[in-house]
Amino acid sequence: MITQKAKYALRALAVLAAADDGEPVMISDIAAQQKIPKKFLEQILLDLKHQGIVVSRRGKTGGYLLLKPADMITFGEVLRIIDGPIAPLPCLSITAYRKCDDCDGEQNCEIRHVFAKVADATRKVLFSTTIADAVAPAKVAQVTRLLA
Repeated sequence: MITQKAKYALRALAVLAAADDGEPVMISDIAAQQKIPKKFLEQILLDLKHQGIVVSRRGKTGGYLLLKPADMITFGEVLRIIDGPIAPLPCLSITAYRKCDDCDGEQNCEIRHVFAKVADATRKVLFSTTIADAVAPAKVAQVTRLLA
């Protein structure tokens, strides 16, 4: 399961991706729209800022913007930033590998063999799905409403 913090991060990034190009979005607007506690959102956006995903602008017309294009930000990248390694077992982690405490040998571990398939499939989906993919249906619906 992903954490609530990761869900909030993904939802905040979706708001920024759906915003008009070059237009910053204020934290208070994101928090209200997505029903995210403002102080918690500030921490999340600061983490994403330190990792080069978003940038902030100060001032009256300030707020947050995506630093990278939405089609270059994957769900997997965001989950790693917020929640850490993406692996069901520590011995399957790409970024934080460690041997399981009770392991007699990874080659003979039936559990590891099954969860390796799960981890591979999960990573494939997470690292091939971008924030732009997530907001695409919303943008199509928005254009459709405007044209109606």
